[in-house]
Amino acid sequence: MSSTNAPAPAASAKPLPTASAQDFPTDFVWGVATSAFQIEGAHDADGKGPSIWDTFCRQPGTIADGSNGDVACEHYARWESDLDLIRDLGVDAYRFSVSWPRVRPTGDGEWNEAGLAFYERLVDGLLARGMKPYLTLNHWDLPQALQDLGGWGHRATVDRFVEYAIGIAKRLGHKVASVATHNEPWVVAQLGHETGIFAPGLKDRRLAAQVSHHLLLSHGLAVTAMRALNLPASLGIVLNMAPMYPATDSDADRARARLEDGKLRRWYMDPLFKGRYPQDVLDFLGDDAPHVEPGDMAKIQVPIDFLGINYYSRGMVSADDSFDPKQSGLELTDMGWEVYPQGLTDLLVSVHRDYPDARRLYVTENGGAFPDPVGADGRVHDADRTRYLDTHIAAVGEAIRQGVPMAGYMVWSLMDNFEWASGYEKRFGIVHVDYVTQRRTPKDSALAYRDFVLARRATRQG
Repeated sequence: MSSTNAPAPAASAKPLPTASAQDFPTDFVWGVATSAFQIEGAHDADGKGPSIWDTFCRQPGTIADGSNGDVACEHYARWESDLDLIRDLGVDAYRFSVSWPRVRPTGDGEWNEAGLAFYERLVDGLLARGMKPYLTLNHWDLPQALQDLGGWGHRATVDRFVEYAIGIAKRLGHKVASVATHNEPWVVAQLGHETGIFAPGLKDRRLAAQVSHHLLLSHGLAVTAMRALNLPASLGIVLNMAPMYPATDSDADRARARLEDGKLRRWYMDPLFKGRYPQDVLDFLGDDAPHVEPGDMAKIQVPIDFLGINYYSRGMVSADDSFDPKQSGLELTDMGWEVYPQGLTDLLVSVHRDYPDARRLYVTENGGAFPDPVGADGRVHDADRTRYLDTHIAAVGEAIRQGVPMAGYMVWSLMDNFEWASGYEKRFGIVHVDYVTQRRTPKDSALAYRDFVLARRATRQG
């Protein structure tokens, strides 16, 4: 990929070559990503039960535009043409999630064959088109019936998740390339249970900490259970991360940046790879720290085949919370996030340095939200997104040059979709969706990504 008229980098950022100028391993996986609730729609079709997001969307004031995921992108009905669309992008892989309440409506009890059959058709369709399925078990849409019993704050939900993982693994694990247990457990814990801006909309710091522990515990137990099935699929987890930079060289800003790194990154990485929670974050939580039963940490610290990392922007931290991204001089996305590709290189290098046992890394989400009007020519000329992807893919290439064991990169997202609390106001897709007609229009960024991937494939085959 290449871009023109790129804004000058911040003084602290290092200029990167274009993605096309970087070297990538011959077996490097190029893909696109989505999640079930954001695209499927069909919220009550064929026996699907309600999720916590179905419930959350119906609470006044939770979603910016008052919308919900009832229809979304109608992927449940349009999956075949959507798979054709993905195939035409030339990518190797498609990362998607299974809707737990679609396959097991109450989270336990009877399985829903119609839901299971849908995902089997999806997986078979990917394989028939020459693409690798990368499956995620939990992309936030917990069955509402389990939330009514206490949700992730209730330790019994750990057992229900393990049952769910085993059921999906038995049905699909011999066909998919990869199974990730959770997507961004930090979001579930913090945004769902401490700030309350995501489902289930609770505001309790102690509960959020306990939720984070139960998510990690369920991951470890599910990996162990799936490993016992002798699946060919690789097993892992996906975490959202951002490098935390102090806004100034003051001791206070440096200390705050260290703590924020602990809350976002080390709180999840240390249990997975070191078998303990970081002491500074435990001290910060005090009496709100989670209850950990004997043996829990060993169950969390099970070997995994890969680690997925989702990156969108850096964290710039000041002790008094005075830093304003609008004053940084960097380009901002429609979410108000800084465009900072150097942060992706810094993050990947630091993960490899601090956690050498994480030997196979993927960027499982990366992208930017930008306003994307359809032009008079019927096309979407999203130069800002094309530039964003180009510079961030180049940042991955730079991390590889510095010795980071990168295995793949996946764009977030395949298509515009229901963007959680933002509703349909923010567009991350490389494919434009007209939500009235459901017409899909590949944006210039999709065409650039396609051309880049096909060029890499030609080099690989040559």
